[in-house]
Amino acid sequence: MPDCSESLKSGRAARCAVCDGKFGLVRHYSWRTSLCSKKCVDRFRARRKSDLDWVGWLQIAFQSPENRARDS
Repeated sequence: MPDCSESLKSGRAARCAVCDGKFGLVRHYSWRTSLCSKKCVDRFRARRKSDLDWVGWLQIAFQSPENRARDS
């Protein structure tokens, strides 16, 4: 009988990281993440891009006022 942690690993790998759907004959990958379709690949990439854009705004928000004046 498999260990509890082993069964969780195998069950998680059998599902899409975006929609939690089952994989078909073809499995797509983006950033080492298993995805079930091109639609999920596009959604995953859009989410990563929005996350990176947010981090950029966060860096601007915490920049000191004298550095902002010098950059402009």
